Amino acid sequence: MTDRDAPLSRRHVLAGLAVAAGAAACNGSTRSAAPVDSRSPVATPSPPAPSPSPRVAGSAQEIQHGSRTTTAVALTFHGAGETALARQLLTEVERAGAHVTILAVGSWLTAEPAMARRILDGGHELGNHTFHHLPMRTLSSARAFEEIATCAATLHRLTGSSGRWFRPSGTPSATNTILRAAAKAGYSTSLAYDVDPRDYTDPGASAVVSRTLAAVQRGSIVSLHLGHRGTVDALPALLDGLHKRGLRAVTTSALLA
Repeated sequence: MTDRDAPLSRRHVLAGLAVAAGAAACNGSTRSAAPVDSRSPVATPSPPAPSPSPRVAGSAQEIQHGSRTTTAVALTFHGAGETALARQLLTEVERAGAHVTILAVGSWLTAEPAMARRILDGGHELGNHTFHHLPMRTLSSARAFEEIATCAATLHRLTGSSGRWFRPSGTPSATNTILRAAAKAGYSTSLAYDVDPRDYTDPGASAVVSRTLAAVQRGSIVSLHLGHRGTVDALPALLDGLHKRGLRAVTTSALLA
């Protein structure tokens, strides 16, 4: 299912190709990539799940949310930004007994390698959000692969695993080029989302909470970001709001198990 399921030698070959070129998931509903506005959408209640599309040979499969019968939701975070804020956010999550998924930018982990262990030691999971966080819809297939594989190599170097999940940077949905590059780099899944409160615009904690709770459903995958004060401040009320709705925040792997 993931590059962890492939032989170790294959991962090393992929990682080597990426470094040489540029140095430096399942019980969920799925959908095939289609052109969309590259701007992140305003948080609105999710439409009915589209029918699963046949998986294209040699491509990863995009997942937008989990089963609508579960009481779990996955809070996923784009991993970059000030590490002090990241540590505070993880502490707030752990205080509530929750677990999250961090899709880390490889260059951020390279600069802050201790964050990889901090995330995993907290019972959270770590995934791939490309190495340089470039707008992936504009990249060639070779460059898209390089971005994914170089981040995978960084994750493997720091943790011994390339992680189960990949999310493209600069777009809420993957293109066919991105899906093929992800599969080539060892990822069977491209992780999208169905709730986006646009916390990266720094609307304030109350807006992050209200936008998320207005849109979240059973099985939702929520897109959030490290490195924003308002997101850290929103976590206690957001997690409490989920709890009052009978929902629990789990890792993406737990949601899609």
